[in-house]
Amino acid sequence: MKQITQSLYQISLGTVNAFVIENNGLTLIDTGLKGSTEKIFSAIKKAGKKPEDIKQIILTHCHPDHAGNAAELKKLFNVPVFAHETDAPLIEQGIGGRQMHLTPGVVHWLIYNLFIKKAGNTIAPVTVDEKLKDNDVLPIAGGIQVIHTPGHSAGHIALLLKDEGVLIAADICANAVGVDYSTLYEDINLGRKSILKAAGFSFDKAVFGHGNLLKDGANEKMKAKFNKAL
Repeated sequence: MKQITQSLYQISLGTVNAFVIENNGLTLIDTGLKGSTEKIFSAIKKAGKKPEDIKQIILTHCHPDHAGNAAELKKLFNVPVFAHETDAPLIEQGIGGRQMHLTPGVVHWLIYNLFIKKAGNTIAPVTVDEKLKDNDVLPIAGGIQVIHTPGHSAGHIALLLKDEGVLIAADICANAVGVDYSTLYEDINLGRKSILKAAGFSFDKAVFGHGNLLKDGANEKMKAKFNKAL
């Protein structure tokens, strides 16, 4: 695991990142694709921590690369799963997303055709124990604010660790080859509004479902990138 702040760690699962918050046990943010359990456990163990200390799972949205392994982990540890109330019904039905549209550009076309096109749109159904809303504050690491950020998915959330000045941006955008739009959106214009909504909060660092850490005024860098209309 790569340490981002005092309590936040990033786990690379290949094409997608998951995150761990260490505070009175471990909180897992997203779970990767189905079959990612051993990768997650290995990363946690290499950092000198125990997988059995996972106390809850927060899903940023319903897509298979983020929620695909949630059912297995919930079964193993009998821990609560959190997700936004809009995506929760899909997660519980095993539906991995709604109709998506490809973001313009050659890089997005390549990513879609190489990694996403044949990935499927189902997950193992899992009960969502806590259905989240915009501006909910979770009592973890001094308070994690839920920011409802639809566009990539109608129930997408970003998570703000206020005390540590870091945003878990998930898939509102990406930072693989510079900060850019994600490859797919249900509604890219709504997605842009959500990026700017999240960037309106105060944070110095941002981490993403796809790509690398953005630091040194991350919120201002996101504003500068996405302020121009599509």
